[in-house]
Amino acid sequence: MRSILKLITSVFLALNLIGCVKKEVLDDISLIEGIGFDFIDKKNILGTAVIPVYLPDQPPKNNTFSTKAEISKSILQDIQRQAADPIVTGSLEVVLFSKTLTEKLGILPLVDAFQRDPSIGSDLYLAVVDGETKELLAGQYGIRGNATYISKLMEHNIRNEDLPKSNLELFLSDFYQEGKTPFIPQLKQIGKNKMKISGISLLKHGKMVDLIEPEEMFFFKLLVDKYSEGMHQVKIENGEAAVRSIHSSHNFELTKRNPAEVTIHIKVDGNIDEFTGQELTPKNVQELQQKFERDIRTECYSLIQRFQDKQIDPIGIGHFVKTQTRNFDFKDWRENQYKNLVVKIKSEVKITESGVIE
Repeated sequence: MRSILKLITSVFLALNLIGCVKKEVLDDISLIEGIGFDFIDKKNILGTAVIPVYLPDQPPKNNTFSTKAEISKSILQDIQRQAADPIVTGSLEVVLFSKTLTEKLGILPLVDAFQRDPSIGSDLYLAVVDGETKELLAGQYGIRGNATYISKLMEHNIRNEDLPKSNLELFLSDFYQEGKTPFIPQLKQIGKNKMKISGISLLKHGKMVDLIEPEEMFFFKLLVDKYSEGMHQVKIENGEAAVRSIHSSHNFELTKRNPAEVTIHIKVDGNIDEFTGQELTPKNVQELQQKFERDIRTECYSLIQRFQDKQIDPIGIGHFVKTQTRNFDFKDWRENQYKNLVVKIKSEVKITESGVIE
């Protein structure tokens, strides 16, 4: 009997609590799905929010609202004054920053506002725009709304192409982690209804200091992430192969101390999907494999040297060395050790003979 009374009491209390929750009807609110920030001057920025309007039997219409302000919170407040319904951020998918703003002001004050908003998920995508975010958000992309198109574009390129994993949670983790430089993708509008990923922006203290070009992205991803799918072209004297279904992994090894030496082991598995030569012989397969390994060593080492020269560390070598060193001194690492660090790349590639000969 007591258990029945407890059950009835629990249900009664739960119903009362449900009644206390603030309710929002979707038809009575406006959902921001994307927002962009452009540089005006050292004190002011332009914020643009995209709010889809869903119509029966039609693709969503992308309504944009823009306003000038000093901080992101006042931007949202001013956009509220322009909208007919209350604006909420719970469906926010992408936040964009113009390249000029990222270089001159940095993105940290703006990102801080989003990490403090409990209605925003940590899988929110951040990106730099080569151009103006207002112009990019005003385009028409696909049939699911502009913000959804951008998030799907990045999701696809993370899963199947050369873009490393990147979102709000990972950006903040890299930023607060000593010995790691954060990075986010860069987008570029190439038509009224087209855009592309044009590189990866590297940010030091929240400001953009370098860009990984599209042709470097494959090797950058080998260093900072892993492939579950992917494709890369490998050239030899007798032809060119498209190596697809690439799977990769990497790990660090502290091979020497005083001075420090780090060896990065990179393993790649893939299938030869196409070959432009006359015959794909076992010898050609071996040559392709060896050439692929040389390309990885050369390109990855070149990237690491560039990072050392610019005193940035998107690979996280500093964080790794800290985990292997007692009483690690980050100040000495930044000022002396990192720029003189010896880094070696060891690559191992396994590819199989298959596919089409053209």
